[in-house]
Amino acid sequence: MAKKIKLDTVDRKILADLQANGRMTNVELAARAGISAPPCLRRVRALEDSGVIRGYHADIDGDALGYTVMIFAFVGLTSQAETDLQDFEKMVGDWDMVRECHMLMGETDFLLKIVAYDWDDFQRFLTTKLTPAPNVSHVKTALSIRSRKIQPGVPVASEA
Repeated sequence: MAKKIKLDTVDRKILADLQANGRMTNVELAARAGISAPPCLRRVRALEDSGVIRGYHADIDGDALGYTVMIFAFVGLTSQAETDLQDFEKMVGDWDMVRECHMLMGETDFLLKIVAYDWDDFQRFLTTKLTPAPNVSHVKTALSIRSRKIQPGVPVASEA
């Protein structure tokens, strides 16, 4: 986890532009930030080294690869001891169909975002992996009907 660091307006402009288009060239990024390419590259590397920029990825359309179902699963555990929570997180980390795992405060211990080819594919996952998993006491699911906004990252304000 990155510690909070002081960012100026140029850093914030670089972050906003890279978050919108991670394939932007350094020359284009520098021009948009109003600085030359060498200091822009140094700033990007510093943002990477500090952990503010955690990585780069391609945004892949799941439907194009046949993933037509998205489900949110609310998972309750029998034990909330730290080692049990970590064991669950590690196990979930090995399941490719689980795309996100969030520990929650409240009635539910974890919220999982799961993708599947179809309803039968999800049912197999649910009955063979998730519900019989160690320490899982209950699972409630919600099928996503449609998604209108998927915006990774965080808002990059012009001022802190």
